[in-house]
Amino acid sequence: MSAPITIDVFGAPAPVLSFSPVVLPVPGRPVDLQVRVSAPATGTDLPVILLSHGHGPSNNLSSLNGYAPLANFWAAHGFVVVQPTHLTSSTLTHLVADAPGAPDFWRSRAEDMTHVLDRLDVIENAVPQLAGRIDHAKIALAGHSLGGFTAALLLGAGLTDPDTGNVVHLVEPRIKAGVLLAAPGRGGDVFNGPMAAQWPIVGAVDFSTMTAPALVVAGGKDDSRHFTDMGPAWHSDPYTLAPGPKTLLTLFDAEHGLGGIAGYDAAETTDENPARVAALAQLTAAYLHSRLHPNSPTWQTTCEQLTSGPDAVGHVETK
Repeated sequence: MSAPITIDVFGAPAPVLSFSPVVLPVPGRPVDLQVRVSAPATGTDLPVILLSHGHGPSNNLSSLNGYAPLANFWAAHGFVVVQPTHLTSSTLTHLVADAPGAPDFWRSRAEDMTHVLDRLDVIENAVPQLAGRIDHAKIALAGHSLGGFTAALLLGAGLTDPDTGNVVHLVEPRIKAGVLLAAPGRGGDVFNGPMAAQWPIVGAVDFSTMTAPALVVAGGKDDSRHFTDMGPAWHSDPYTLAPGPKTLLTLFDAEHGLGGIAGYDAAETTDENPARVAALAQLTAAYLHSRLHPNSPTWQTTCEQLTSGPDAVGHVETK
């Protein structure tokens, strides 16, 4: 996999316009919610992907300024991508370190996406040349790492609040499908790594109620020893432990960065591989396109080209 693989399921990419920040005041939030919007310069009835960032060591990748390799591809191929800066972002630490919910802000992260959907018309009208071009009924969600945790909650997973012991559900019914990228897995006895005690919320998720359609992407070498000794299979839990319809894409040899999705040439990427990122961008776009357009063959066609034969980038299974 030495060069990016490109397929023509979506046709030629469109020029992308990217606009940030769109600022949404939210009562009770310690700082305003800021989002980046990326969209194709042409087209109408555009579906939306909400993109939840992770919690990596870089200052700006965990914010509206990250994940350009995915956001740019998705936007160039017909999606409007909305990226909030969650309160966990390193760019906000000096402002929110003592705010309620710190440091994991698990509830706030999910609520950010609901705020975006509640005010999607405001966002649409704030971005030049975008008004009237969004299909408000076609909403998808993607999240990487801690963003995958957030996505699981919005797709229906339950969570036992460590502070109260109560089970919380933050499902967002307007979201029709999701993509979980290197998301955390189960809690319990396997949640036994040195960081588990510092992030108990990560192991508090119950995937059995995550009923929304989702593509779970796991790296074949994503061994998160700081949380578990279960090995890479831990990141498949959102597929294994959730009801269908679900699809699991295991990317061969991928580590937690999945080839470098958080940013171009990012120092924190341990497995930099532009071809892997290109393939993943195409596969995720194809999955969401087919979920939002049920008669579309894009997912099947893309899978046949990228996950079969001697040059397959990964393995797919479905339930």
